[in-house]
Amino acid sequence: MYSLNAPVPASVARLASGLAADLLDAGVRERHTLVVKRLGDDPGTMAPDVRAVVEGTDPFEARVTGVEAFRDPPRGTAPVAYLRVESPGLRRLHGRLCDRFAPVDGLEGDDYTPHVTVARGGDAARLLGRDVDRSWTVDRLHLWTGRYDDAAEEIALSE
Repeated sequence: MYSLNAPVPASVARLASGLAADLLDAGVRERHTLVVKRLGDDPGTMAPDVRAVVEGTDPFEARVTGVEAFRDPPRGTAPVAYLRVESPGLRRLHGRLCDRFAPVDGLEGDDYTPHVTVARGGDAARLLGRDVDRSWTVDRLHLWTGRYDDAAEEIALSE
């Protein structure tokens, strides 16, 4: 699966890892990213299409505002503890990408919940309600390949 992700700054990754360290039996994330849009399995002409949609997008603010959980995720083990992300710019970009690439039912479009996953399963729900507050500027995006769990391409946002 390919996706377009916003990298998170070291301060947010450290926050997520620090929270996960308080858990006893949940599966924790080693790498932290923020999914902007899932793109599918066939790279084909995906990169040029993604760049065309993203072109002209200015850097935008994102802010982690709390810890929540998906109690009944469409995939995988519940609960999924995550850092809630607030960002009007991210939501606008997600909407434009959904106009070009079909939204994944139950996860995108009106169901899109911007987040950074901290942990899944076990006692992950213990993190709910933690008081967190971090903000950053998203100034680049990664075309992410799930097969290699890494960025295949970086796209800078215009200034």
